Amino acid sequence: MKAIIHVNLKKAILDPQGKAIASALKSMGFSEVEEARQGKVIEISLNGKTDEARLKEMCDRLLANPVIEDYKVELVA
Repeated sequence: MKAIIHVNLKKAILDPQGKAIASALKSMGFSEVEEARQGKVIEISLNGKTDEARLKEMCDRLLANPVIEDYKVELVA
């Protein structure tokens, strides 16, 4: 079993790296880009005994900063 964790800054938090990405894309001719938000994806291989509550605990304690980041847990068979 595998878990995929998507971590992104909360909408209210400024994202300077996302702004730089959007600006660079616009300067490269991609005028349709309005905004970009940068995040991270973490893939974890599991031994099958881990449930979603345990994964959320991992996120809250290490993988994400719940004060400024949101995360989504996806379990893959």
